[in-house]
Amino acid sequence: MRPRSAGEAALLLLADSRLPAGGHAHSGGVEEAIRLGTITDRDDLAGFLRGRLATAGLVAAALAAAACELGTALADAEYMEEDVEEDVEEDIEEDMEDEGADDVCRLWQRLDTEADARTASPALRENARTQGRLLIRTARRIWPSAVLDTLARAVPDGAHHPVVLGATAAVAGCEPRQAALAAAHGSVAAPATAAVRLLGLDPVAVHGLLAALAPELDGTAHAACASLGGARSAGWPGLPAHAAPALDLLAEGHRRDPLRLFVS
Repeated sequence: MRPRSAGEAALLLLADSRLPAGGHAHSGGVEEAIRLGTITDRDDLAGFLRGRLATAGLVAAALAAAACELGTALADAEYMEEDVEEDVEEDIEEDMEDEGADDVCRLWQRLDTEADARTASPALRENARTQGRLLIRTARRIWPSAVLDTLARAVPDGAHHPVVLGATAAVAGCEPRQAALAAAHGSVAAPATAAVRLLGLDPVAVHGLLAALAPELDGTAHAACASLGGARSAGWPGLPAHAAPALDLLAEGHRRDPLRLFVS
């Protein structure tokens, strides 16, 4: 387990669009909104980002915070302690058997199911799992951990991206609030960047929109953490479940567009 002091630096890495986990290929609904004429300029984009943060952004932040809390609890458990001995893999497997490896997998599966329940659009569920697979593949190379290995085994088809993000944040040394902040930031930063590329907007002006959202990003992370009911699954049904039907429709329409430039 990484020291908690590493959390701030790790947060920057997780929020960096240059992290090779495929985030740059997703527009978060902006491409379809531009095609439909819903977003045509900076003001339209500002409203879109604010709405996305208040709905999908809050849900993603809460799931990431819950995953980080669970990942931290598992990593701090004796059977998740890192070792440099050659027989570490055998020791971990024996300890996990004692502690109930199946129970650990079921916890990850339960949290991933909560993410599924909060994602009405099949296209968005597919996109979230695609991003989750890419992120966990990258994260397991950068931050090797039994926590991520167990998550990968528990959800072999790919856990939802916020769940993987939170688990990665935990093994990187972040706190749940930092995981929530990274998820909230990603929910608006990726669409903003896509709008710059698709509409040719002034990148400085668009980053000004993101800067103006800073207080709301902090508020979203705080609200996400306030919704947690503990690392175990008892409190997870109480996580935010804010619906965003417009984003669902944009995702479904985007999937049918044969000329799309972004994955989502």
